[in-house]
Amino acid sequence: MDETSLLETVEQFLVQAVNYVWSTPLVVSLVGAGLFFTIALGIPQFKGFIHAIKVVMGRYDDKDDPGQISHFQALCTALSATVGLGNIAGVAVAIHGGGPGAVFWMIVVGFVGMATKYSEVTLALMYREKGTGRIVRGGPMYYIKNGLGPKFKPLAIFFSVACICGSFGAANMFQSNQVATILESNFHINPWITGITLAVLTAIVIIGGIESIGRVTSKLVPIMGGLYVIGCFVVIFSNLSEIPYYLYRSVNDAFNGTAAVGAFSGIVVREVIKQGVQRACFSNEAGLGSSPLAHSAATTKEPVREGVVALLEPFVDTILICTMTALVILLSGAWKNQEANGVLLTAIAFDDSLHGFGKFFVPIAVSLFAYSTLLSWSYYGEIASNFLFGGKSVVVYKTVFCCLIVLGAVRELGPVLAFSDIMLGLMVVPNLTAVILLFPKLRAETKKYFSRLKNGEFDA
Repeated sequence: MDETSLLETVEQFLVQAVNYVWSTPLVVSLVGAGLFFTIALGIPQFKGFIHAIKVVMGRYDDKDDPGQISHFQALCTALSATVGLGNIAGVAVAIHGGGPGAVFWMIVVGFVGMATKYSEVTLALMYREKGTGRIVRGGPMYYIKNGLGPKFKPLAIFFSVACICGSFGAANMFQSNQVATILESNFHINPWITGITLAVLTAIVIIGGIESIGRVTSKLVPIMGGLYVIGCFVVIFSNLSEIPYYLYRSVNDAFNGTAAVGAFSGIVVREVIKQGVQRACFSNEAGLGSSPLAHSAATTKEPVREGVVALLEPFVDTILICTMTALVILLSGAWKNQEANGVLLTAIAFDDSLHGFGKFFVPIAVSLFAYSTLLSWSYYGEIASNFLFGGKSVVVYKTVFCCLIVLGAVRELGPVLAFSDIMLGLMVVPNLTAVILLFPKLRAETKKYFSRLKNGEFDA
């Protein structure tokens, strides 16, 4: 067997493994856990939402609390990792494979994912470790080690290894590859230029650690999110009369399948649910354990306070931005074009409503979203590297991370990306295991905090 055949065989095996890992059991586990947390914690999505906004606005900030970044910076850092290509390409893939009904299930998963984010981030703050000065570190590996005890440390190690692998592939090389591809296709920019530029811009920020990342993402995320939402509104307002019809289609097809003519004829409910649920899980990362790594650096002494901030993530990522993308695709009619998919389908959708708009707008959005993902996931991998190998490994990790940005821009990814996707999926196993085992302590902390909030203790 020659080298080419061997690589193709490995890639085929890994692709099958990705499909196996991200199959129905994992998706059901993610949604089921979110539903359980929603009910068992008294629907924190509702009782914590307004409070979360007040926290993000700085009402409860105390500079003397332990931590390195503000609540708002922590939220933006975590959002910069989740608001990415999944919001542009992932939504298109869901509608392409499941029709309008997939949008309904994306929103449902986004809602229950809010409770999952709340749960894992609250635990991350409960069991984070303090270093020298204001430095704090937390995340699944820490609440596994400190919450469950030494006998569970292999789970913490496994999570950290999977996190590093995921940060190198899907969260790094795939991002630069997609940016390089779309910039070369639309503007004939050499992939080497794209890769080197992204690597340099990333290095400039991540060399300063989470404080530097937090400062940049707190400015970048509102700008890029605001620009994207405005772009979507331009298309939506030009097709206002069609919105009631597609809202009806989204709900109706979610339970009855898609009965459109042509290629969409006969899409059953199972496929509609599968597409909507899978893409939402990919997009908002609820249950993966990635967001707790960023939120653990927040300046606060109240774990639940940062937990409620985290529940805003799936709301912004999935319920707001993904729904905006979906409406653009549906209202334009581009979703009926079975020849296009992913980023191309989203670009066509913008172009169909505003001629020439998609060609410029989508590449800019992809570039900003990908860059923000690089910044946040570099920190996630940094925390995992520090947990496994100590502080001296961080410089090596950051160097490798930036080099891989260039490599991803100029090379076909193949087996590397597939292996990375497997690792991302496997992060769910140790993370959800720990959250469920620690749930009694989470629920007790939740009850205590909201009781104190109701009694006005924090307003004194």
